[in-house]
Parts: sequence; C-alpha cells; structure tokens
Amino acid sequence: MDALSHDELARLTPPERLALISQLWDSLEAEQLPLTAVQRAELDRRLETLDQDRRAGTTWEALKAELGRR
Repeated sequence: MDALSHDELARLTPPERLALISQLWDSLEAEQLPLTAVQRAELDRRLETLDQDRRAGTTWEALKAELGRR
C-alpha cells in the first residue's frame, strides 16, 4: 500500500481525517494493540470492579428525571 503524502492528508477535511483514523483503529485486533504492564493492570482492575460499579450506578433515565426535578 502506498502511504498518503502530507499534501494528500492536508486536503482531507478534519471529519475525513477522523473517519480515516477510526477505520485504521477499528482494523486492529485486540492482540495487535500493545499495552504496557501498567495499562494491562489498570484494565484488569476496571474489569474486576465493573459489575460492582454498575450496581452502584444510576440509569440515564433516572439521571434525566433527577435533573428535571432540579
């Protein structure tokens, strides 16, 4: 694949560039994304607390209702 030149990239609009970034990111598999040990540990910690955090949270509907009462 030929890389896009700087001029070709500069001609893209910001939304087009963001769409390109999104397509590139989405094309990667999880095992292709390098994580440091610290990043992996943080993700593992968040996964461990996900269910607990979800139970302690509130729904969008409940939040909207609360804000509507204020």
